[in-house]
Amino acid sequence: MADKHEGNYRQLEGLSVRVDDIVYMPTLDAPADKPHPFVYFITIHNESTERVRILGRKWIIREGCGEVTVVEGDGVVGQTPVLEPGDDFSYNSYHVTKTNADVNGAFFGTTAAGDKIRVRMPDFRLELPDWV
Repeated sequence: MADKHEGNYRQLEGLSVRVDDIVYMPTLDAPADKPHPFVYFITIHNESTERVRILGRKWIIREGCGEVTVVEGDGVVGQTPVLEPGDDFSYNSYHVTKTNADVNGAFFGTTAAGDKIRVRMPDFRLELPDWV
């Protein structure tokens, strides 16, 4: 099966992603085999001259134990946000891990004209605190 985000996506000048914060949250529910929950806060900025709709994302999470998880799907936290020039979309979500993990990926969408666009997020790390 082909990757649903393969194709002619272009990076839109002025569209960017910022990882605002990452918090280790041991009080959140987590399965026994992945006992370490991390909450992350992300903002997508549209400083381009085009209106965009974010339709999906694909992230790759590489854990220190060698496990790789691909998170791919429609929308962002159940939404397909529309960002006018100058708009931001901020959200938070969480992921559970076995160990420390490195995360990279991108968001995908379209412009008002129907052009396929992508915006890479900065790589970030889910790192267990020393006291764990």
